[in-house]
Amino acid sequence: MQPRNSRLNSSALRGAVDLAAVKAAGEAAQKAEQARAERARQAAAAEASGVAAPQAPYELVIDVTEDTFEAEVVQRSTEVPVVIDFWAEWCGPCKQLSPILERLAEEYAGRIVLAKIDVEANQLIAQQFGIQGIPAVMAVVAGQLVPLFQGAESEANVRKVLDQLILVAEQRFGVAGGSGAPAGEPGEAAPYVPEDPALAAAHEALDRGDLGGAIQAYQNVLADQPGNTEARLGLAQAQLLRRVEGLDLQAVRAAAAASPKDVAIQLQAADLDLVGGHVEDAFGRLVDTVGRTFGEDRDTVRLRLLELFEVIGADDPRVTAARTALARVLF
Repeated sequence: MQPRNSRLNSSALRGAVDLAAVKAAGEAAQKAEQARAERARQAAAAEASGVAAPQAPYELVIDVTEDTFEAEVVQRSTEVPVVIDFWAEWCGPCKQLSPILERLAEEYAGRIVLAKIDVEANQLIAQQFGIQGIPAVMAVVAGQLVPLFQGAESEANVRKVLDQLILVAEQRFGVAGGSGAPAGEPGEAAPYVPEDPALAAAHEALDRGDLGGAIQAYQNVLADQPGNTEARLGLAQAQLLRRVEGLDLQAVRAAAAASPKDVAIQLQAADLDLVGGHVEDAFGRLVDTVGRTFGEDRDTVRLRLLELFEVIGADDPRVTAARTALARVLF
C-alpha cells in the first residue's frame, strides 16, 4: 500500500502528491493514540460498571456515497484503515469478491473498516480514483491512498493483503483500528512510537515553505538513517518544489514543445507537470527524452525520472507503467 502517498483532499500538488503527506504519519499517530486512549478509558469504565464494551466504535461494513465519502472514509481513516471495495451490480467477479471482503471485515473485528462504493451510483469518486475496471480494492490510511489489488482474489490472498495493510498502518502511521484483531493475533496491537524529533523538524520546515531548511533537515536524517522512507519522500518533495520555484509554466511548456532535445527544459517541464498533478505526462515526457538522448544527457534524465518515481511512490501503478516504458527505451 503507495500507501505510499497520494493524499486525498490534495493541496499544492493537486492530487499527485500532497506536501502534507510527510507529516501525516506523526499526526495520524497522535490522533490514533488519543482515540485508543479514549476507547481504553471507555472500556475501563464499562468494565467497572459491569457493562460490556463494544468491539469497535464504528460499523465494520458501510455503503459510501459521494456525500459521505469525506466523513466515512477520509476522516475515519485517521483511526482505522478503510478498505474500499469498488463494485457494481452487473459485475460478476464483484459478487465473488465482495462477500469475502465483508466476511473478513467482520472477522478482523475493528482492525479495518470496509467501505463499499457502487461505481455506477458514484461515478465521480470512481473517476477521481482512476478506476479502470472492477472489482478494484484500495485503502485509505491517515488520508493516504493505498492501492491494493484489482480483480477477484481468493480469500487467502485477500487475507494476506489485509494483514500487510494493517501492519503498515500500525508501523508507519500509528493507525491501529479498534480493539479486535485478526485470527491468530488475539489482542495484538503495535505500540505507539513517537515521531523522531529530527524528522518532525524537517516536516515543519517543509510545511512552512522553508525549502532550503527542509532539504538540509531531511539530509541530516538520512545521514543517520539511510533507510528512512519518510525522510526520502520529504527530501524528494522539497527538492522538487525548490526546482520549480520561479518557473513560468506556460513559458516552460512552450520552450519544451519547441526544443524536444533540450534536456534542461524537458526536466523543468516534467517537474511542472508533476507539481500540476499531470503524473503520466511528466513520466511520459522523461521516458521520451531518454529515448532521444545518449551518454550523460540520457543518464541525467533517467536519474531525474527515478527521483520523480520516489516522489509518487514505488507501488503506484503509474510508476509501474513508467518503469516498464523506461526499460523498453533503455534495452
